[in-house]
Parts: sequence; structure tokens; C-alpha cells
Amino acid sequence: MATRIFRAPAALLAAAAALALGATTAAGAAAPGPTTVNPAGHSFTAKLSGKAVFTAGTTTMTCTVSVSAPTGPATNKVPAAPGNHNAAGPVSATISPPTFSGCTTSIFGVGVTVTSNATNGAWSISAQNGSPVAAGLTMPKAGVVIRTSGLASCTLTASPSGPSSVNGTWTNGAPSRLAIANAPVAATGTGGFLCPTGDQTATFSATYDVTDTTDPAQQITVTG
Repeated sequence: MATRIFRAPAALLAAAAALALGATTAAGAAAPGPTTVNPAGHSFTAKLSGKAVFTAGTTTMTCTVSVSAPTGPATNKVPAAPGNHNAAGPVSATISPPTFSGCTTSIFGVGVTVTSNATNGAWSISAQNGSPVAAGLTMPKAGVVIRTSGLASCTLTASPSGPSSVNGTWTNGAPSRLAIANAPVAATGTGGFLCPTGDQTATFSATYDVTDTTDPAQQITVTG
């Protein structure tokens, strides 16, 4: 029973941490091509479609609500031209920390609270045109803190050593979508009896609908 309780909190933490995007290029791969994100200067919201699933070992945690919405003129906004175009790499935008709620775990007697923050830096979303289009979320150091209650009172911190990214793919559409599948996330845990301590690892899967809030009739698109 102790082993299962250790994994449940780790799964959630890793999951929440997993909401940070960024596109990476494998060593030795060709240099990235041009990327353009439109409409330039438009604001957007990223909202969970379906469920976010966090898995660690044999334990699964599910959240039904996750959103990153504009909180001011500097967040969740496509860069104004010419910043919405990069001739040789990804285009990035600062976003508000995504929130998580409606979370449950398969472990009886363990409750969870997820708190995201930008205390140590900003969150961002990034996209690199290609086939498929690469996209991801980047979170700052300690950007998500998970606290459990009940049978295990623990604190887990995502991305404990510095900024980290989780990669996925982007699909243009109405709405456009960011899909993340089994992305690994690092975390560290502290607490008393039955708590996971030290380094933790989990995977995160989720799909986010990205919608234009400046003009809902338009779509946020990634092209070359």
C-alpha cells in the first residue's frame, strides 16, 4: 500500500509540471526552418479538451479542467509582426500559468491540490513549423507545487532544478490543437511517512484547444 501512495502524488505533480511547452531539435538534425504564427498580435486561450492523464508506475491521476487564459496585455498573445515570424526557428509567447482542477486519483484516501505559479520566471508556449508541427509548453523552476492530504501529507515540486519543457504536436484547425502524449516530467518530493521523497518521474498526456480571443471568428495557425 505504501508503494502505491508514493506513486499517486508523483503522478499528479509530474502531470501538472508537464504543462510547459517548447520545441527542441535533436542533436545532428537539420537546422529548423521558418515559422509564422497568425494572427499577429491576437490573444488566445488554451483549454483542456477531454482529460489530462498523469501516470507514474501503475498509478493514474486524471484532471478534467485545465486552462491558460490571458491575464493582461503581456500573456497569451501572439507576438506582433514581425515578431510572429522566425526565419530559422520556433515562435514563442509568454502565457499565464495553466490551472488544474477536477483532479482525482485511483488511490483511496488521498486528496490533491495543484498550484501553478510564475514566481521564478514566466511560462511560455512555442511552435516550430514542420511535418508535423512541433509545439510545447515551458515552465519555470518550481512552476507547479502539489500538496496531498489524507493518508499522505506531502509536497511535490515540479521542475525543481530550473526551467523544463514538455513537447507535443500542433494541428491547425477550428480550433487549433496542442497534443501532448506521454511526455516525461521531473519532480522532487518531501514529506513524512508514506510520502514520495527525492527525485520523481511521471508522464503527462493531454490535448488543448487553442482559440483566438481577440476575434473568435479567426484561428491561431502555425505555418512556414
